[in-house]
Amino acid sequence: MPEEQDVSPAEVVAPAPTPLLHPAGGVPEIIETETAFDAALQALAQGSGPFAFDAERASGFKYSARAYLIQIKRTHGGLHLIDPIAFGPGHRCFVELNNLIANEEVILHASTQDLPCLREVGIYPQILFDTELAGRIAGLARVGLGPLLESQLGVSLAKEHSAADWSKRPLPAEWLNYAALDVELLVELREKVYQLLVEAGKLQWAEQDFAAIISAPPAPPRIDPWRRTSGMHKIKKRLHLALVRDLWSARNELAKELDVSPGRLLSDAAISAIALAAETTPLTNRKQLEKILRPLGLRARWFENSELWISTIAATLALPEEQWPEARSKSDALPPIKLWRDRFPEKYAPLTHARFNLGEKATALSIPLENLISPELVRRICWSPPETSVHEALLALGARRWQAEIVAPILTTALLEKEPLELAEAETENKNGEEGAAESS
Repeated sequence: MPEEQDVSPAEVVAPAPTPLLHPAGGVPEIIETETAFDAALQALAQGSGPFAFDAERASGFKYSARAYLIQIKRTHGGLHLIDPIAFGPGHRCFVELNNLIANEEVILHASTQDLPCLREVGIYPQILFDTELAGRIAGLARVGLGPLLESQLGVSLAKEHSAADWSKRPLPAEWLNYAALDVELLVELREKVYQLLVEAGKLQWAEQDFAAIISAPPAPPRIDPWRRTSGMHKIKKRLHLALVRDLWSARNELAKELDVSPGRLLSDAAISAIALAAETTPLTNRKQLEKILRPLGLRARWFENSELWISTIAATLALPEEQWPEARSKSDALPPIKLWRDRFPEKYAPLTHARFNLGEKATALSIPLENLISPELVRRICWSPPETSVHEALLALGARRWQAEIVAPILTTALLEKEPLELAEAETENKNGEEGAAESS
């Protein structure tokens, strides 16, 4: 008998995941009537344990972020696919569904994406478990739904319809199958990730994050949202900024009216190209507009509203200079990090030490740095050191208690530093150039 040879862990090949092709109970009929919705509510009420939810939107196709399909599954309560468009926000059935989940846990994957559209129809979870966020806090390397199902349950999930236009009616059968699979094993996945949190001593961290998501107020409207147009780094002159602003606003109003994704009416790249050319190149008809946009690859949809773009350009060029926007927005955004070293060395030095030591702590705790503490909060503490304790300042800025307890001592020590950490300087230059650029926009 030949001798058994030791096999190193690196040589052990994990078994291939089992493809998850169909829900175990089949794909249910889509719910489009009150009778069907009432039957689903009755079945869910007879189930037990948490409710697994998901929602499909039409991002990239529609202006609105409304849900065009809502999936729900509960142990012994069945799997249900609801067409929210057939009922509308605040419908009696949604009110009853909201009452049903009031004291129960709701499982979502990447909850901040789906909560707004669920709330829009009248579904307000009060107890949350986010499998994606839980995976991050637990220290898992890949936390997309597919990778989590593979690593924790040994099944693979196809994602071929994730970018589909879910406003389409009727919805194809294969799309409904895909949507049903998103919640098919969400309860089981929750149990696996929950256990990882318990074993790592991080359950309370996750629970604080979940509670904060539920209680968070809606994000305030952005100041000058047009400044986030792709290609803005090329726009230097104030007149060019005015052209971007006004074209962006005209496009946005039309997109909202038509419920079409703005980029389908006119791309960001097209807006930037027009803004750069309009000052010196006549753009009074469609042919002139086509000449400017041809290098981008012409899209027929762009020219369906060419009269609007041309009239907007003419109106903007006629504006007096005092109506042009300022080069920088009047926001409370901090200066780009790349400027800190030269212009604000007394703030930059503590920041370099804070970043390095927080990165080391995150690695030791097996948690992404951005989940240990928001980089924005670190920058704000270093920019304006608190007169009181750093711990209280972090809480006031929105940090969780578990985050403040870990991070405050590190920041407190960093604020005493007078010389920048060279290693952190290199990391700042290599990893945060885009971050600084985003902040300046």
